[in-house]
Amino acid sequence: MSVHFKNVSKSFGSTLVVDDLTLSIEDGEFVVLLGPSGCGKTTTLRMLAGLEDVSAGDILINAERVNDIPPQQRDIAMVFQSYALYPHMTIAENIAYPLRVRRTAREEITERVQQVATMLEIDKLLARRPRDLSGGERQRVALARAIVRAPRVYLMDEPLSNLDARLRVQMRAELKRLQHELGTTTVYVTHDQAEAMTLAHRVAVMRNGRLQQFDTPLNIYNHPANRFVAEFVGSPSMNFIEGRVRAGDPFFTSENLAALPLPEAQIEGLKMSERVTLGIRPEHVHVSTRKGEGLMPATVYVTELMGNETFVFLRLAGGEKIIARAAADFRAAEETPVWIRFDMEMARFFDTVSGEAIKGN
Repeated sequence: MSVHFKNVSKSFGSTLVVDDLTLSIEDGEFVVLLGPSGCGKTTTLRMLAGLEDVSAGDILINAERVNDIPPQQRDIAMVFQSYALYPHMTIAENIAYPLRVRRTAREEITERVQQVATMLEIDKLLARRPRDLSGGERQRVALARAIVRAPRVYLMDEPLSNLDARLRVQMRAELKRLQHELGTTTVYVTHDQAEAMTLAHRVAVMRNGRLQQFDTPLNIYNHPANRFVAEFVGSPSMNFIEGRVRAGDPFFTSENLAALPLPEAQIEGLKMSERVTLGIRPEHVHVSTRKGEGLMPATVYVTELMGNETFVFLRLAGGEKIIARAAADFRAAEETPVWIRFDMEMARFFDTVSGEAIKGN
């Protein structure tokens, strides 16, 4: 089923929480609403579920306006962060509950519960109660209870945030496999960019109630619409250096760097003499302990060994700090002089005042 938000806004008193949201989610698509706390993503999900009224605009499911349709009639299943399992019921009874409410035949309930439990590999837990399960097992039960209904749309509100790091990775893979098998439209809320990048067909990045960018994870990472998106998506974050591109001189210049030659494709988009901010991701900053032609000086501030790679925090001549992503075997003590090079083909430029990406990036 397709889902459409058309100029949707939500206010709590005088506070505007979602501001003129227009978003189209295709049938069978896995869309992630991504943003920091307070950006309006959970409120957006709750409006779609019918748990919050819409202040302005329309929400459509398969071209049907649902603004005034009660939650129980929207045929939507929601998975919450807190699992929301009934402690006095067995796992089988928890999973079966939505079907019992609908007065589904007992034989069909038994068959569907067993089928879903087998799919999620919790079929051996059906006789237990929630208190006897681990966090990961409880989350699978919550998913099973949503899946067993076979709804038109799945809504998931940070369902993995209570799990430890290892289980989060495991459950991400399970969610992706399940959505592929079921093919049901899914809207997923998170502030975790790793979840967004690995799960979504498309990601909607939100800030202060407004949609910043709606695109594939790869395009959002490589071609952010503005500085906020560039900074929020990516770990470590993109490096930013303010400077200028002067008329008749196709170089980016700043106080802390040597003049950097601009690729032809970027020169076309940049207005000469404009104040711009250069954005460069850590993997496109190359660092060496050996001086060479075209390399710029820097000083190691600190290094972080991550196992499969090393994050090198660098201090430029003017004291500004940037981060480089280096090989796992890179070694350099604090205050060691090093030399760096930017992969300018991968640099992105933003208007220093508005923060918007400059075309041609």
